[in-house]
Amino acid sequence: MQLRKATRTKSKLRIGLAGTSGSGKTYSALLLASGMAAWDKIAVIDTENGSADLYTQLGEYNVITLQAPFSPERYIEAIKTCEDAGMEVIIVDSITHEWDGKGGCLEIIEQVTKASTSKNSYTAWAKVTPRHNAFVQAILQSSAHVITTVRRKQDYSMDKNDQGKTVVTKAGLKEVTRDGFEYELTLSFALSQNHLAEASKDRTSLFMDKPEFVITAETGKLLKSWAEEGLDHLPVPMITPDQIKLLHTLITKKGADKAALLDYFGVKSSKDLSEEQAAEAIKILQKRQDKPEMSDEETEKVVDSIPEDLE
Repeated sequence: MQLRKATRTKSKLRIGLAGTSGSGKTYSALLLASGMAAWDKIAVIDTENGSADLYTQLGEYNVITLQAPFSPERYIEAIKTCEDAGMEVIIVDSITHEWDGKGGCLEIIEQVTKASTSKNSYTAWAKVTPRHNAFVQAILQSSAHVITTVRRKQDYSMDKNDQGKTVVTKAGLKEVTRDGFEYELTLSFALSQNHLAEASKDRTSLFMDKPEFVITAETGKLLKSWAEEGLDHLPVPMITPDQIKLLHTLITKKGADKAALLDYFGVKSSKDLSEEQAAEAIKILQKRQDKPEMSDEETEKVVDSIPEDLE
């Protein structure tokens, strides 16, 4: 393990849109996506009975119609199809069916429980949870920006009143998917019935604690700009102690030119080599080490295989 300074890198967005039926989830997702990519680089995985085809006036986006069974594996296959086609934004509309649709996780649990001898649903979860987690990871690790929509419904709780009697009370709106999904996202918007969005979770700090607003293509542009800030990737970690030891061992072998090696990588000491550079240096040195008694002709062949700056 090595400590490093915190570094901002470019990232792919994971955006959630949650709302009840009619709140504008699909339309808002398309507007968001249009600010993040060209229309022909946007794909909708549609589980909502063709709702994605209702907004073709917006642009020429792509659609995959996903029908039952809504198993995690079918969602994963659809995401992979979009990635292979070079889509830059994937809209999963909606993830609710993966959880609570025909052939989704809850139905799979019921089927596995009924088929078991113990009839124990806890045992069934041990089989279904990894499948659901694979679906979540397909979203989080996608090479594209991903926008998910999820239905919300009225939740209820069983409480005791002042007389000690159990009563059913409304506990607000709840997303119809497995608890905790929102925590995996970059940000999540809750949509009201009048199509206004409010951030319920926001790692970008662009929308949290701000008034409700209407999502537009400009919202997508703002988010894409935020995602593209920073380095392309994290700095390569510095060489490890074991690699330093191996380098020094190899450098002492006949034919190794330490000064030329370090000069090639632009460092003063082997300790300054990154892991990537160290791996290349070790490869060069091991190529020499493999034939410690090389003839002049063999040596010339090895030297010819080394980058010109190192010769």
